[in-house]
This record gives sequence, structure tokens and C-alpha cells, in this order.
Amino acid sequence: MRSAADLYRLDLAPESAYKHATMKLLQKRSKKTGLSPGTLIHIGERRTEAVSIALFNYAGARCEEHVVTDMNELRLPPDETVTWVNVGGVHKVDVLEVFGKQFGLHPLLLEDIANTDQRPKLDDYETYFFLVMKMLMLSERGDIVVEQVSFVLGRNYVLSFQENGADVFHSVRDRLRGGKGRLRQNGSDYLMYALIDAVVDRYFAVLEMLGERIESLQERVIADPKPDTLKDIHTLKRQLLFVRRAVWPLREAMNNLSRSECPFLHEPTKLFFRDVYDHVVQIVDTIETLREMVSASLDIYLSSVSYRLNTVMRVLTVITTIFMPLTFIAGIYGMNFEYMPELKWPWGYPMALGSMGIVAAVMLIGFRRKKWL
Repeated sequence: MRSAADLYRLDLAPESAYKHATMKLLQKRSKKTGLSPGTLIHIGERRTEAVSIALFNYAGARCEEHVVTDMNELRLPPDETVTWVNVGGVHKVDVLEVFGKQFGLHPLLLEDIANTDQRPKLDDYETYFFLVMKMLMLSERGDIVVEQVSFVLGRNYVLSFQENGADVFHSVRDRLRGGKGRLRQNGSDYLMYALIDAVVDRYFAVLEMLGERIESLQERVIADPKPDTLKDIHTLKRQLLFVRRAVWPLREAMNNLSRSECPFLHEPTKLFFRDVYDHVVQIVDTIETLREMVSASLDIYLSSVSYRLNTVMRVLTVITTIFMPLTFIAGIYGMNFEYMPELKWPWGYPMALGSMGIVAAVMLIGFRRKKWL
């Protein structure tokens, strides 16, 4: 599998390196045109590597973990245990078809899993829930890595389908292996909460990084606005739009999940889902605040550029105004007439220059009194 740094990314390198951003707001879906609903077509980045499948099965003090190599191992778990199957990669539609047969998944659900351009949403299929959300992660060099993850929550199992298979659930795995906390003591609904919470927590790290970028950008806008600054502002606006698109619909999905009357979604666990919902609301509010800050930065940039332009034009206007009477005097005494006042006077030339100097001085004093200079 590729490392997180090789995934579908948004570059957020410092300063003017924003121009290297490569995020996409839409994926090409034309190849699905005319096909019947439920047809499995992978939509997203083209990939050829193998799909990884990891399975956890636990109940109380017992926990088993292994990598699935035989697809026949995938089946509904016994009632007394909880099973978590994590799939890294959704580009192999034959693997998704096996999951559909073994767990009785609806064809439209499988179609949504294969489509990595899905909007975050929650679907209730009576015997299981289907949740789609976006994972936002930071690479080692500070890039935002975007990956879609889909969850299927059943009575005693959770299926997670990751677009690229990045290791974002290592904290949940460690808790299962070590038996720490209440994870092993609860059902599949609590496992679903732990996985969603691990994804949502990463949003805060991304927003903190974006907040630092915006604060640095605002300082540069005020101190020394340049053309590259405008590019950075528009890049940040586009990135925040993308993050908002990935997070905003999740608020409604988490609200519906926390208020669901599903029999295998226990009331104590709903309290944890409500906590995740509160976090998502907080994240959405932060995104809106950051967007307002970027819009304010754009206004400050335009005002600063306009002010600097007005200052330059004012100076040039003053210079032009001062030289207009001087040009007038020089023009009169430059005419080739034989009889002109003071034309043959020895002090005529100094008097003309002196008149020009006096006129220029009087105008400068007048401009300063009016605070035009």
C-alpha cells in the first residue's frame, strides 16, 4: 500500500507554495452514464494494488486479529462476539461483491462504497446502518490527505471500507489488542463510535493547521501585500470550501444516528454519538469562522492595494499640478516674439526662474496645509 503522503492530497506548503495545491472537488462520473442502479463501477483515483482486509473478533477478555486471505472467511459473526472487518481499498469491485453476498448488503450500498466522490450521509437499511464520511489527515510535511471511508453497522459487526487504506484507526486497534477502556465490553455500536471519533478527532488537527496558515497570511496582508498573497488567499478559500463540503453534511448524519431508534443502537452509546455530534458542530462553526477570516483577508488585501495605488496617484497628481504653472511660464517665455516684456532685461532669466520657484513653493505649502501631502 502507498504511504499517506502519496494519497490524494491538498498541498499546504508554507507561504507562496500554496500554488501547488491539487485538490479536486469533483471526480469523473461519466463512465456511469446509462448504467442501471446498483452497477459497481469504481469512481476515483485509478489504482492497481491489492486490497488489504484485516479482521478483529472479540468478546470480553478474548480478542482475535488476523489478515483475511481467503474471502470465504467473511461471514456474519456468532451472536456472542463482535467482528470488525477493515478493508483497505475499494477499487476491486469483485471484493465488494463478495461482501455483498456474505453480509447481505444492498447493491445501492455497494455502489456508494465504490464511488469515492460520495457526500457524507447516513442510510438506514433496517437491519444495518450505512455511513459515509471523509477523513482529513496531515502528512509529515503538513499536507492535507483526503480519504473516503464507509461504515456498515450491524447488530454485532462493523465493516469499514477505506478508499486508500491509510492507518488511521491504529488507536482503536491498540485499545482492542490491549483490552484498555470499555471497547471490548461493549457491542458493535460502541466500536462504530470509536471509529467515527478517531476520524473526527483528526479534523481538529487540520483546522488548527489551517488557522495558523490564515493568521500568518493576515500578517503578510497587513504588512506587505503582494500578488503572491492574493494567490494564497484564493487557494485557502478553495481549501476551506473543500473541507466544508467534506464536513458540513456529517452534522445531519451524526444527529440522525444519535437519535435513531434502532434496536442494536443502545441508549448509553447514543450519549457518545451525541458527543461526536457536538464536536462536528464545533468543527463546522470553526470552518465558518476561518472562511470569514479569509474573506476579511481578501478585503484587507484589496483595501491595502487600493490605498497604495491612491497614494501613488496622489503624489503624481500633486507633481503634475505643481508643474502646470511652471510649464505655463516656461511656455510664455519660450515664444519667439521680438517684442516681449523683460526679454532683453539682464535679470529677466533669474526673475522667470524665481517666479517658478515661488509658485511651486506656494503650492507645496497649500497642499501641506490641506494635508494632501
